[in-house]
This record gives sequence, C-alpha cells and structure tokens, in this order.
Amino acid sequence: MSLRSPMGRVLGLGSAKEGVGHWWMQRVSAVALVVLGLWFVSALLRLGDLSHAAVLAWIALPLNAVLLSLLIGTAVYHSQLGVQVVVEDYVTSHGLKVVTMLLLTFVHIVLAALGIFSVLRIAFGAVA
Repeated sequence: MSLRSPMGRVLGLGSAKEGVGHWWMQRVSAVALVVLGLWFVSALLRLGDLSHAAVLAWIALPLNAVLLSLLIGTAVYHSQLGVQVVVEDYVTSHGLKVVTMLLLTFVHIVLAALGIFSVLRIAFGAVA
C-alpha cells in the first residue's frame, strides 16, 4: 500500500523537500533568540541604573555591542522566516505574493541595517 497520489506514482514525484531547511532555521533562530534574550534581560537587570548615559556606556562595551548586534540580526531573521510562512500560506495571487515577499524582505533588511548601524555607532563613539 502506497501513500502516494496516483499522479505522484505516475510521475515519480515526491515532496518538494525544501520545507525542512526552513523549519530547522526557524527552530535554530528561536533557540538563539531565547539565549540572547535571556542575556539581554539579565544584563539590563544587572545594570541597575537605566539612565540614557548608563545604557549608552553599556552598549559601547565591545562584548555587549557584538551580542546586541547578534540579537538584532537574529530577531529580524526569525521575523522574516515567520512572515514568509504567513505570506506563502495566506496570499493566494502569485504576483501579489512575489511583490509582498520582496517588500517584506526589503523592510527586514532595512530594519536589521538600522538596528546594527545604531549599535555600531554607539560602540564606536559617534553618539554625543
């Protein structure tokens, strides 16, 4: 007994075999977000003084700047993966799906660039 459709048996076609990589990247980025998010919350709680100057000085530390950049990049990547699934599942028109994915990819790239640029600007002392 085969679970393949009659057309699949005739054509010898199986699954697309491309969803597994996407699924794994969502899980890996989620685990990274949990770890980086716990670091971020615990580091801010240990900071004590959450004044503007104290937070800028905290971001300017090299390790914090790197981890904060990783947090921003991972969060944007994870968001892009999630939005992609929603668009693929709920946008029915092929043309609208392509345009939506291009627009959302552009927005995610801009958000990541702005966030990481802001952290680097603070870390390298360009903020007064």
